[in-house]
Amino acid sequence: MVNQDTDVRIESEELRRAIADDFAAMLKQTADALNNARDGAIIADSEWIVREALAAFRQQVYQTAVQLKAAKAAAAAFSPSAQRQRDVAQGQGTGERQSSDGQ
Repeated sequence: MVNQDTDVRIESEELRRAIADDFAAMLKQTADALNNARDGAIIADSEWIVREALAAFRQQVYQTAVQLKAAKAAAAAFSPSAQRQRDVAQGQGTGERQSSDGQ
């Protein structure tokens, strides 16, 4: 399905900034899991910890992206400039006075 609302978009840089702390936390959990693993048991001791950290991060990225898009959509829906554009498109707010009989 194609997104029909092309005015409401999030940018990758915006998302990157929003999840920077989550990304850093995920990397720390990964490094800690590997550093705390026993010699000879790195995979056994760290694999599931890292998988869970990545799963939580993946979920957080998606939730943050959805929240950013929803916030932008809400702001666009109530934007005075967006309302003005809709009014002009509908023939309202053009600055011209019309009589009630349309003349």
